[in-house]
Amino acid sequence: MLQVSRKFEYGLHAAAYLAKKGSGRVVTVKEMADSIGFSQEFLSKAMQSMKKVGITESVKGVKGGYRLARKPSEITVADIGEAIEGKPHLTRCAVRLSSCEIADNCGYRGYMNNLQARIQALMASTTIADLLRQQDEEPSSE
Repeated sequence: MLQVSRKFEYGLHAAAYLAKKGSGRVVTVKEMADSIGFSQEFLSKAMQSMKKVGITESVKGVKGGYRLARKPSEITVADIGEAIEGKPHLTRCAVRLSSCEIADNCGYRGYMNNLQARIQALMASTTIADLLRQQDEEPSSE
């Protein structure tokens, strides 16, 4: 079925982690990886992808690391997904119609395009701030 990439998950968790740490706080990849439980090497790649599009910024030096470049309320799940994976697509024909051998006779292309648009709309309307609020509202599993 549908599954997001591990790199996307890393980016989403990292952005939320930085948001929780507060505005301007610089955090090392090692600290994030240790706290979240992710591979430092893989998390570093996600952070670099987000830096390229201005979601995060890096700070050099002994006290260097990453911080959010924008407010959590200005960063959407779609922003992170596109930074890490590019434009989303559920089917081959969504990228290039000629890449599908049954495109001319497919009775489900409209449905799949609608599904993709709905997923994209949900991602584009959900910010990191929204995710943190949602997390605060969820009952504890203790």
